[in-house]
Amino acid sequence: MSRKGGAETRRAILEEARKVLLEDGYTHLSMRPLASAIGCTATSIYLYFKNKDALIHALIDEGFELLAKRFEAALKKAGDDPEERMRAIAGAYFDFGLSNSEYYEVMMMLHPKHMERYPAELYRKARTNLDLFTRQIAAVEGCLLNEKGLKAAGSQAWATMHGIVSLLIAQRIDIKVSRKELKKLAVDQAVSFITAAQPSS
Repeated sequence: MSRKGGAETRRAILEEARKVLLEDGYTHLSMRPLASAIGCTATSIYLYFKNKDALIHALIDEGFELLAKRFEAALKKAGDDPEERMRAIAGAYFDFGLSNSEYYEVMMMLHPKHMERYPAELYRKARTNLDLFTRQIAAVEGCLLNEKGLKAAGSQAWATMHGIVSLLIAQRIDIKVSRKELKKLAVDQAVSFITAAQPSS
């Protein structure tokens, strides 16, 4: 198999697996039907992924790489002010989640009971994305929060964005409510953690 063919096959496997996960769930993802759907053998899939959990882990990793690129682009446009940078990454997170809902569901909302643990090195890599929320708060001049407080505030800022994104993806919010307004309110709430960390003037 050529390098190009190999890359195309790997891409086809990932795309089909993502589709099956979202439509039918973790328990219905198996190598033989997956291979049949993309026109190869189950043995061929094992050349790229040792098992279905490794396949799912690759999808999660791929999603976090895409998110990292969104954050990088957003921060390039932002200045040095922590509040402006928090607004940039919160907005980028919202936009990423809704424009890449299939990735987002696999990354953040898939919780199969018997899946192998996500590899530690990939977890640390993924965490660098979410730790961006904490780092913006930590960058506040004279920040009032200690390390424990920073982690809690950063986690809550991220949770604010995750909550609204996941509810919108799951279609649990009235469609009459403006997404633009929901985004503004969620981003404002994330930015409020910057304000809370600032010393009183």
